[in-house]
Amino acid sequence: MAEKNSRRNPTTDALFDAILSLETREECYNFFEDLCTVKEISDMAQRLEAAKLLLDGSTYDQIVKAVEISTATISRINRCIQYGSGGYRATIEKVRQTQP
Repeated sequence: MAEKNSRRNPTTDALFDAILSLETREECYNFFEDLCTVKEISDMAQRLEAAKLLLDGSTYDQIVKAVEISTATISRINRCIQYGSGGYRATIEKVRQTQP
């Protein structure tokens, strides 16, 4: 049985299954507006934008000005990009491939 604080557990699986069931942007807005605070959604969106900019070669100063996010958060995102599981890079590339 998984540890209570493990990243992978039935409760987290259920959350990800719910997210994977969303089919439209409107469904995403409805679900995430119920699930998260406005600030949490904004923070996640800022992190994703900062990751895109890092992958495109922007400097920390450029990202701070463009996204209004702290250098500490940018550093954390950069560590995830460099040493993490590849989630930012894979997801950003996947989305970019689907855009015209």
